[in-house]
Amino acid sequence: MQTRNKIFDDLSQLMTNAMGVAQGAKGEAETAMNSLVDRWLADRDFVTREEFDAVRSMAQKAREENEALKARLDALEADKG
Repeated sequence: MQTRNKIFDDLSQLMTNAMGVAQGAKGEAETAMNSLVDRWLADRDFVTREEFDAVRSMAQKAREENEALKARLDALEADKG
């Protein structure tokens, strides 16, 4: 009976160690994949969200200014005519 418990204890310890190794490998694989994706994105020269939002804001302001200038030109042309 004692031998049987020893076998189960050894098997349990082996499985516990295997799970620890698997979890460590999973963590290393995730880190490697994140690093690979970060390098790939950096090589593609993508803009950050902050840069995109800044340029979008500038474009919106320019569009509003163009619309205001167009309205002024239309008003000047109407006065001439």
